[in-house]
Amino acid sequence: MAVEIWHNPRCTKSRQTLALLTAPTVRLYLKDAPTVAEIKAALDTLGVPAIAMMRTGEAVFKDLGLSKTDDADKLIAAMAAHPILIERPIVFANGKAAIGRPPEAVLEIL
Repeated sequence: MAVEIWHNPRCTKSRQTLALLTAPTVRLYLKDAPTVAEIKAALDTLGVPAIAMMRTGEAVFKDLGLSKTDDADKLIAAMAAHPILIERPIVFANGKAAIGRPPEAVLEIL
């Protein structure tokens, strides 16, 4: 089973989630930012709206003038341009995805 995690090693929840996984592919998404197409695919797999995959408390969210009511395309473009806005971690396995908040949330897709 291939498992991929969009990981930020500076994030406690991301490190805790990584510790639950066996031999995942680790994508340091802050350095290797997902494309708009990859973000849309992640959202489809997660089955959540774009805002649910965003870190709305990040300063850049406010600096960009973003709102929780902005349309999905605007939010997705912002995540692609500023990957710090992507909620972390996200784990992909078995054709499913889960946001590791709490870290144990990813266990149901493994």
